[in-house]
Amino acid sequence: MSVQDKVVVVDYGSQYTQLIARRIRELGVFCVIVPPSVSASELTQDGVRAVILSGGPSSVYGEDAPGLPDGFDALDVPVLGICYGMQLLARKMGGIVKPATEREYGRREIEVVRPGHLFEGLPRHQTVWMSHGDQVEHLEEQWEVLAKTDTCPWAAAQTKDGRLMGIQFHPEVHHTEHGKAIMDNFLTFAGCERTWRMSAFIEEQIRSIRERVGTARVICGLSGGVDSSVAAVLVHRAIGDQLSCVFVDNGVLRQDEDVEVEETFREHFHMDFHKVDAGDLFLSRLAGVENPEEKRKIIGHSFIEVFQEKARSFEDVRFLVQGTLYPDVIESVSAHGGPSQTIKSHHNVGGLPEVLGFELIEPLRDLFKDEVRAVGRELGIPARIIGRHPFPGPGLAVRILGEVTPKKVAILQHADAIMREEIQKAGIYDEIWQAFCVLLPVQSVGVMGDARTYENACAVRCVTSTDGMTADWYPMPYDVMATISTRIINEVRGLNRVVYDISSKPPATIEWE
Repeated sequence: MSVQDKVVVVDYGSQYTQLIARRIRELGVFCVIVPPSVSASELTQDGVRAVILSGGPSSVYGEDAPGLPDGFDALDVPVLGICYGMQLLARKMGGIVKPATEREYGRREIEVVRPGHLFEGLPRHQTVWMSHGDQVEHLEEQWEVLAKTDTCPWAAAQTKDGRLMGIQFHPEVHHTEHGKAIMDNFLTFAGCERTWRMSAFIEEQIRSIRERVGTARVICGLSGGVDSSVAAVLVHRAIGDQLSCVFVDNGVLRQDEDVEVEETFREHFHMDFHKVDAGDLFLSRLAGVENPEEKRKIIGHSFIEVFQEKARSFEDVRFLVQGTLYPDVIESVSAHGGPSQTIKSHHNVGGLPEVLGFELIEPLRDLFKDEVRAVGRELGIPARIIGRHPFPGPGLAVRILGEVTPKKVAILQHADAIMREEIQKAGIYDEIWQAFCVLLPVQSVGVMGDARTYENACAVRCVTSTDGMTADWYPMPYDVMATISTRIINEVRGLNRVVYDISSKPPATIEWE
């Protein structure tokens, strides 16, 4: 992308790094995330107006602790170190970093003793979010303290020339009372132009896609989810009937999902839409498989096979559209420059271009999820598509714990449809980031009429989140919860118990597999 001004965030492995980038973009400035192994040329290229060093789980004194990028000394733009990033700056300039006598985690009050660049116009006392075991105990005379707590004497500081700034807390999380204002002050000092807008992004992508594609044919693997839908509509806006969309019914979709997707893209957007019914194939290959990662691999490989076969029916296809997002790109590299730990594999990231021999078009690869929804709204995609809760690529296969069978899929589809119907009827669907049912491999005793039952349990999972990186369980109103439970038990054969998942992420994940 050709963006005039941008901020580079160096990722040291913090769970909040993506939040830093999102907050910067919310303030109208483009932002990219890079590992500490980033080249000096990328840090100093035209358009970089500021650099932010993220937090991280390491100690700056650790044997394998990631250090400052090689090109750091060549920087002549403002630098903000957050938590671990501040400790790196302190150590480089002769300061003292030690284990905190009292580990600070959670909300703490700071006292601003000098506003500097970061606290201009903000209250003297404010609540911030701390998460650190080490802290800066002393900085050399070229630094001046900006804020402190009872146990952290250097909660915020900047060099006297104002170019380097450090804060021990996390302004990117919403728990920090004036976090957005602090980051806004930093961007203002850096002289960043606020030019990051979705309308401009769309115009640039359309122009770029047209220039690149020319008169060639393009194919898109359409799932009906937010990402692939927005990617398909954006590319269709650029090249029209040169795009063909392929929808693979893998047999583990939500109830009536295939009908809804076909109606939306064939009737509403008038796209060249092709549906492949492959449910029997997918379910036969899943038979007897219980390991969740194996299920994901089977579905991913089967999708490639089915898609490849369908792709052969099109002539002169040169490009493939995928709905890859920015988190998919940056999560592939850790703070040490290598691959990140795999929590779960993505069903549609990688593989297809090499297998099919197409050039890849990923128009959303620079965007976060909330930005993708904003693009969708700009493109006029119906709210029922843009507002859809995230749905995993392997579908209900990873919401059925244990072996996947046609009977289990039917049970879960029915229960899930009831749950979604009731939260929509209650007007709370949009308050929830993701809501779904999980079929548990647990049977329990129940009573229906005068008869004893011994059937499965179903878990209802509803969470609130902004990006899926962290999530809290949604406090479902009791009357809605009771209605969902009663309907599922009465209407879905095979279930006699409903439980509500009140786990947050972390330590749990949102999905159960």
